Amino acid sequence: MADAPEEDSRERLKAALWYAIGQIVDEESLRLNRNATPQFIGMLTMMVMGQIENVAIDLESFAQHAGRTTINTDDVMLLTRRNSDLQGMIKDFIDKQKADKGGGKGKGKAATSKR
Repeated sequence: MADAPEEDSRERLKAALWYAIGQIVDEESLRLNRNATPQFIGMLTMMVMGQIENVAIDLESFAQHAGRTTINTDDVMLLTRRNSDLQGMIKDFIDKQKADKGGGKGKGKAATSKR
């Protein structure tokens, strides 16, 4: 019975993922004038869920190997090492977040200094 709350959370996550993927597939189907079956959406959802689980396991392993219990951006960067485009996008996002956090009110100054 101890797994019931965890299983409930997992099922809610799957349902939310199914809904989100269904919305994306519907939008693309309309844009491309194609149809997608509910079975396709279900299998795509299961595939995405499997990828999410694999990423989570890898990130936990990287943090554990480094002697940490918390996953950090270094772990994410290590995970993306074989996909340079994804790694670049994530690095840009991280750099922007650090700049925004470090600047505080400096956002205006940064915008002014670029002119």
